[in-house]
Amino acid sequence: MPSDNYGLRHSCDDHAALAAMADATFAVAAHRPGAAPALEAALAADPGCVAARALEGFACLILARRELDAPARKALAAADAALAAKRGGTPDEAALVAALGDAVAGRFRAAADRLEATCATRPGLLLPFKIAQALRFMAGDLPGMLAGSTHALAGWDPEAPGFGFAAGCHAFALEEAGRLAEAERAGRRAVAAEPADAWGLHAVAHVMETDGRVGEGVSWIEAARPVWTSCNNFGFHMAWHLALFHLERGEIDVVLALYDREIRPAPSEDFRDVANAVSLLWRLRQDGIDVGDRWEDVARTARARRRDATLTFAALHTLLALVAAGERTAAAECLAALEERAAGDGEQAAVLRAVGLDLARALASVAPLAPVRLAALARRLPLIGGSHAQRDVFLRTLAARASDRRGLGVVLAARRRVKRPDRFAARLTQSAMHESGCATTALALS
Repeated sequence: MPSDNYGLRHSCDDHAALAAMADATFAVAAHRPGAAPALEAALAADPGCVAARALEGFACLILARRELDAPARKALAAADAALAAKRGGTPDEAALVAALGDAVAGRFRAAADRLEATCATRPGLLLPFKIAQALRFMAGDLPGMLAGSTHALAGWDPEAPGFGFAAGCHAFALEEAGRLAEAERAGRRAVAAEPADAWGLHAVAHVMETDGRVGEGVSWIEAARPVWTSCNNFGFHMAWHLALFHLERGEIDVVLALYDREIRPAPSEDFRDVANAVSLLWRLRQDGIDVGDRWEDVARTARARRRDATLTFAALHTLLALVAAGERTAAAECLAALEERAAGDGEQAAVLRAVGLDLARALASVAPLAPVRLAALARRLPLIGGSHAQRDVFLRTLAARASDRRGLGVVLAARRRVKRPDRFAARLTQSAMHESGCATTALALS
């Protein structure tokens, strides 16, 4: 059974197809824009390349857009057919296709379990590992993300291809678990082993943002500019992190320039790009900054996606954009779509019932929130997926909506567990001290 350069065993022995799959794996791991052309090359060399067909399906699902459900199912059917034509293929190929079946059915955690089981049989399989980590990240499975990377790294030869990328994933999982010193060491090791590892760079930036190391954060990201500007839209996310550091410094002109040139240089419906834009503009709104007509561009995208409840994390950012733009009817439609999804089956329906729907209702209202409700929302918030830094826009909003000082304390205490107190927390606390309650402050900052 021939293997590509990253250890995946294929049933095809076409050298061009194997080389193209290695290129696709590198692009996925490095967040580079070359994955699609590499898959095209693999399929041109071998139309029955099972791994290429499976990766096409995962690429659709990771974009989390309702209209891509059909292409994902089509890719699954093609992968199944290719696997059958190859008489069941290799165990690696069979695991990819079975995991794709789970993911198409909305079972991201089960898909990740299946992929990680394959990695456990033969350490060093980069593509299944990276896909599993991405699925757990989207599913809000932070403990699973850390367990998966811990087990994978335990048997991965540091000299083997892909080790640096895997170490970068482990660094991020450690950061999300609050093990910051370990995360920084792992992230720096990842970057040293694999200079193209933008995710490892990103993990260290997260540590610095969490720690409040603003100057170091700016220097770290700027020094790595050649790496992340070579990325796909992940480069926009790195620019977003850079903007957060400048926002903490109060350098609004720099923040807005970064927004226009490197965070949202053009309209995009990719939920990750929308999340970058919405969460930064919302923070500026909370700081009382006039952002001109920038909300209108994001609101156009939000209006188009208002009924798409594919991914809770994405839909909540859509809702924030509609609220900020004063689009009450569209916001109500977005909320109705989430309510309909919550009544169904699957992981995302369960996430909505656990926290997403209540959070959406809170975001769509300006009513003060009682401490018990705030505590429940803050505790369950990680289930929506994303990172601590990304979810902070929701914690900030909940803090600003607290009905009294006790409620404010509840949210700020939850926030301190994942982020050192910053200008926003200090300002909100000071404002609360000068008010008879928190409601007036909430209306000013929400």
